[in-house]
Amino acid sequence: MELLSSLNTRYATKVFDTTKQVSEEELEKLLEAIRLSASSFGLQPYKVVVVKNPETRAELRKASWGQPQITDCSALLVFAVKSTIDTNTVDEFIDLVATTRNAPKEALSEYQNMMNGTVGSRTPEQLENWASKQAYIALGFGLVSSAILGIDSCPMEGFSPDDYDKILELDKLGLKSKVILAVGYRSEADKYQQYPKVRFSKEDFFLQI
Repeated sequence: MELLSSLNTRYATKVFDTTKQVSEEELEKLLEAIRLSASSFGLQPYKVVVVKNPETRAELRKASWGQPQITDCSALLVFAVKSTIDTNTVDEFIDLVATTRNAPKEALSEYQNMMNGTVGSRTPEQLENWASKQAYIALGFGLVSSAILGIDSCPMEGFSPDDYDKILELDKLGLKSKVILAVGYRSEADKYQQYPKVRFSKEDFFLQI
């Protein structure tokens, strides 16, 4: 019931209270929850850029059509996918699996070949689309975790990815921004928190087969 209560009170926050900041401890909990997100094969073909610098966020706001959440939130999380996903990506992950689980790499060859087959059979555009889906799963983890932690948030697609990539120099890191999440605490002036949540009924939403 605590989970459902948290989800019922969350909403896409439009006005953040600039006098309230998410503590480093709470932010670390949120980031760890996002890090633990599910992803296809466990590859995590994306990274999360945590933007706190006021000057940088002022530039990002210009690339977000002036939306105030960008500068008024406690932290801005930018979900960015890897520009290149290939056998090297798989090899790096297999090394991590072997080290973490203290397992010989030879025992992971079948798993490695399966991933290489999937990666090798897709075009760069298909891989970017696939990676974007994984990033959105992580975004979902961030939204739910924020609600449970009592942190307000706003998922946003209203920005120029190309401009974000230039401002954050993501191209130099081999990354492309896809979606952002502003986190902080709602302002009493945000009228949207007073609106009843609108969702389709269970009867209309779920198909029982």
